[in-house]
Order: sequence, then C-alpha cells, then structure tokens
Amino acid sequence: MILTRYLMREIFKPTILIITVLVFVFGCYIATRYLEDAVHGMLPGTTVLSLILLRILIALEVLLPSTLYLSVVIAFGRLYRDSEMAAMSACGISTARVLRSVFAASLIVGLIVGCFSLYIRPWAWGRFFALKAQAKAAFDLTRMKGGTFYEIEGGRRVIFADKVDTQTQRASRVFIQTEHEDGLQVIYAQKASQARDAATGKISLVFRDGFLYDFLDSRKEARILHFKDSVLQLRQREAVLPEYKVKAAATGQLAHSERPEEIAEFQWRFINPVSCILLGLLAVPLSRSSPRESKYTKMPFAIAVFAVYSHLSAITKKWVAQGAIGTLPGVWSVQLLLAGLLLVVLWRPHRWFGLSHARPRTLCV
Repeated sequence: MILTRYLMREIFKPTILIITVLVFVFGCYIATRYLEDAVHGMLPGTTVLSLILLRILIALEVLLPSTLYLSVVIAFGRLYRDSEMAAMSACGISTARVLRSVFAASLIVGLIVGCFSLYIRPWAWGRFFALKAQAKAAFDLTRMKGGTFYEIEGGRRVIFADKVDTQTQRASRVFIQTEHEDGLQVIYAQKASQARDAATGKISLVFRDGFLYDFLDSRKEARILHFKDSVLQLRQREAVLPEYKVKAAATGQLAHSERPEEIAEFQWRFINPVSCILLGLLAVPLSRSSPRESKYTKMPFAIAVFAVYSHLSAITKKWVAQGAIGTLPGVWSVQLLLAGLLLVVLWRPHRWFGLSHARPRTLCV
C-alpha cells in the first residue's frame, strides 16, 4: 500500500505540470483562431471565450492519456536514475507489484478519460456547433469592421460597410445584398443603424438616404427605388440550426448505428480509456535507463512510439469511417497491436524492467 501511494505520487506530480502546460499551449493556439474572428466582428467576445473553453474540454480526451504516458516515463526515469528501481529489486519487489501500482494510477485516469469520451466530449461538441451556428446566423452592426464583407443567414445575405463607428453604433456607405426566391435585392445607403424591438427582440437595420435595386428573374426586369428611410428586418438567431455532426451525437445513439462513420466514432470513444491503461503500462519498460543517465534519456524514443501509435489510430479511424476497412476489429486493431507489444515486453520483464521475478520477502517500504 505504501509502495502504491509512493509510485502514484511520483506519477501524478509531473502529470499536473504537463497537463497544465499542454492546456495553456492548446488554449493559446485555439484563441488565435477565434480571436481573429472576434476582431473582424464575426464572433462576440463571450462566444469566443465559450468556444475556447469547449475546445479545451474536447481536447482533454486526448491530452490526458498522452500526459499520463509521459508522466510515467519521467517518473520511472527518475527512479532508474536514482537507483530506486534497483533497490526495489534487491528488496524482492517483483515486476507485477510495480505494474499493479502503475495500473491503479492508469485506471484512475482512464475512468476520467472515459467520462470525457462518452459524455463530456459529445456534449461539448454539441454546444460548440450550436454556438457557431447562432453566431453565424446572428448579426450585430456594431461588431462589423469597415471594408470587410460579411455573410449572414447562411450566406443568403452579404453586408459591407465602408466605415463603422462602434460608439455611435452607426455605419456609413452600406451595401447589402439579399438572395430570395424571385431574384436578387441590393440596397445601398449613405448611413445605417441597428435597432432592436424591445417586445419581440427582433433586430432591424435602418437605412437612410439610399437606393433599392430589385432584380426579378421571373419577369426579367429590375426596379430601382430611392428612399430617405427604409427598415430591413433580419432573421432571428434560431433560423439557422447546427448541422448534424457525428462527433456531437450521443453515445447511446451511436450504439445501434450501422453507418461506418458512426461505428468508427462509437469505437473511438471506448478505445481512449483503454489506451490510457495500455500506454501507462507500456511507459514503464520504455523508461528504463542506467543510474548515470538523465531521467529524460528515453523521452525521445517514448514520444516517437506515441506518435506512431497516435498516427495509426487516426488513420484507422478514418479508414473505418470511409468503409475502407471492416468495422471488426475496426479501430480496435491498433489497440490490439498495442496490447500485443505490451505482452511481448512483459514476456521477459527482467530484460526491460531490471526487476526480479521473486515475491517480496523483505518489507522495505
């Protein structure tokens, strides 16, 4: 029990540091993608923050297994460097005893990853797509940037303003093009402002001193109107609904599906917690080094192994989704290879671990 707590503490200490760094780096990367849309007025600031947080939740499904894998390599690299693994072997602590402690730590992280894969990740993807659909359908004149074209309402409307004053919430030299069933409508106005109905919450654009061009395909004619004031009511946010995405589908919904894409997604959600355990156990022999070597000596090789595994998993999932390979074993084929590699390593543990096979005969912990 004492040995298990000690090894788990050595594993979880670098885990906290690594996951913090990875989340920060990933968050900064995602922020650069969506903050540009916020600057250009395509997304409000609150929506950008929500999208970043949702993407971080989604990424934790992959970041946690990789973090545990690297943490085990670092932790046991230190134990080998400080000759603690040699001391454990001298005290009669077997390979199985060490692996049980690593398995316990991997199981805890695996259960957390399972919750993310089966429930949190689909929910986060659903919210992510819903927010993007609402932001795409919504329009706010004050978020526009002068000299930029904007598509709203699913591309049915295109709006352009030469200059936008966010303080007065007005725009000058505004162009708006709207597609409808009978043809095309174009409005050009010297000034425009935005108004919201307090009762219904509907947004309208108020144009001043402009022209309306109405091109009718059915009659092969056009109408030109000059106006002093004109009001154009925009659609509400709910008009554009998020498209169906298999990543956002509930796990129970995917369980009874026969579509290759949904089967691949269903299998993917279960292999992540399993791979977390397999990678945690495999990291122990991969971290073996001599006492004079740094604890990071085997890190490049361990990262290369993880990169090959991740690449093969992603390719296999894509092939299963496309129907290029069968759904059985499907995505699990890479996990079977990983399990086979682990069994080969465990077949001769003294060669990889530097520990004895004997049962513990002396209590040293």
